[in-house]
Amino acid sequence: MTHFICITCGTQFGEGDGPPPACPICEDERQFVPQSGQEWTDMASLGQKHEVIWSEEAEGVFSLQISPHFGIGQRVFLVKGPNGNILWDCLSLIDEPSKARIATMGDLSAIAISHPHFYSSMTEWSAACGGVPIYIHANDSEWVQRRDAALRPWTGETLSIGQATMIRCGGHFDGSCVLHCPWLEGGRGALFVGDTMQVTMDRKFVSFMRSYPNLVPLDARAVTAISETIRPYRFEAIYGAFPGRTVESDGNGVVERSAERYRQAIAS
Repeated sequence: MTHFICITCGTQFGEGDGPPPACPICEDERQFVPQSGQEWTDMASLGQKHEVIWSEEAEGVFSLQISPHFGIGQRVFLVKGPNGNILWDCLSLIDEPSKARIATMGDLSAIAISHPHFYSSMTEWSAACGGVPIYIHANDSEWVQRRDAALRPWTGETLSIGQATMIRCGGHFDGSCVLHCPWLEGGRGALFVGDTMQVTMDRKFVSFMRSYPNLVPLDARAVTAISETIRPYRFEAIYGAFPGRTVESDGNGVVERSAERYRQAIAS
């Protein structure tokens, strides 16, 4: 029996003696099935040709990414915190060097996931780190493809993980979340956004979409709700889901200006 992994989105499925008939996450309008059709791999096969690379982004912030490119190509973050380390979002592959490095850093206290496209192999990561709890918003529970006792679906608008706060913003998915870490950036705070918003190529703005690959925008009401939801939280930096997509300063101002620019662009 094998836990198959979707090559397109990187999601790991429950045990089976053959690949699933389809990937519900890829068949949803926010993702896609390649014209060549659905293909599958598994953890062992993935590890033969890929590795997890680490980069120190800032004091207490490390990004992790699969190399060469796999699936969606997201980076995820290990955030060192005063109440334990948090893994924000997840990868399809966990390799032995990463397990060892996490152990030397004090292990994990939690895995927190922004939305279903980055569920990937979250259960495998949890098991490798001692069964650490995985926090996903309950509004997105239907998208989980591998069930496990480590999953902690939560309801409501915020969830405290030590001094960090998961904040449900909605938009991209109904349960799409961001993570606010007030101790980072010298106490000025940082926001980890997954796909709830995307840091633009010029690093001066963020933007918002229902589907990024299929270019389906959000409406003005959804964008306003996102900006209003995070307004009470102070943050200097914004860490986006893809390499290099980091806003290094004036994070609150960037979101406010970005939401207004977005509303003006779709008004006509």
